[in-house]
Amino acid sequence: MRVLALLDGTLADPDSPLIRVDDLGLMRGDGVFETILVVDGKPRELTPHLDRLDRSAAMLDMPAPPRAEFERAVELVIGNWAGGREFALKLVYTRGIEGGDGTGTGFALGMEIGAKVLKQRAEGLSAVTLDRGIEPDLADRAPWLLLGAKSLSYAINMAAIREAERRGAVEVIFTTSSGSVLEGPTSTVVLVRGKTLVTPPSKLGILPGTTQYALFRAAERAGWTVLVEPIQTSELYDAEGVFLASSVRKITRVHTLDGKQLPDSSTLLTELQGLYESEY
Repeated sequence: MRVLALLDGTLADPDSPLIRVDDLGLMRGDGVFETILVVDGKPRELTPHLDRLDRSAAMLDMPAPPRAEFERAVELVIGNWAGGREFALKLVYTRGIEGGDGTGTGFALGMEIGAKVLKQRAEGLSAVTLDRGIEPDLADRAPWLLLGAKSLSYAINMAAIREAERRGAVEVIFTTSSGSVLEGPTSTVVLVRGKTLVTPPSKLGILPGTTQYALFRAAERAGWTVLVEPIQTSELYDAEGVFLASSVRKITRVHTLDGKQLPDSSTLLTELQGLYESEY
């Protein structure tokens, strides 16, 4: 099932043509997006997602996405959803048509969560580390590379996942050329040391994670220490648990990294999932 809402407050048929062939989001990947988890009719972390949409648009020098219209579209999709209790809600905003008046194209699309994602939530996944070819200070030195923006230009991320599959895994953890951990193509990396959760800082040129932030809020309230600091790749192999946090996959454990079996973190996963769910 899918439900499509436009920014003018109307529903549209998701199987009918909508995007113009000269839309810059299609032609150049010139746009931004967010994916939100909706559970029992409630969108999780809606405000942080909309804030991040604004931030990404600003990094692309795009006009600010019309928040009220997106909020209305979100409500419209949720109000017309007749599928399962959980679904993914994608918000998309492009620069609009080439040579146009600057009006962006925007919509909200509700989609079912695939069996592959549900399986990874339950069973965990295998990942490989891949060099992203950047250094920790590159985001500051070269802002035009849009490191840390959630843009529609996801071809590199998808190519990385295909490379992981060629290596017998299903997911990627990006690293810098000097060995610092960055993020997954669609997720935030969280490492566990005792009663401490650690995630890399966004200043490295990675996307600030909404799900990771929700987990850290809950963990800190429950007495955990939470740290945002650089992580070296070597630390992943010795950690008590390595997890990927993302809106739709929630908290997912990495059980195998670069072909090496990691310590069994299934008990930790249950605890972290409980902390995350306690936020809602």
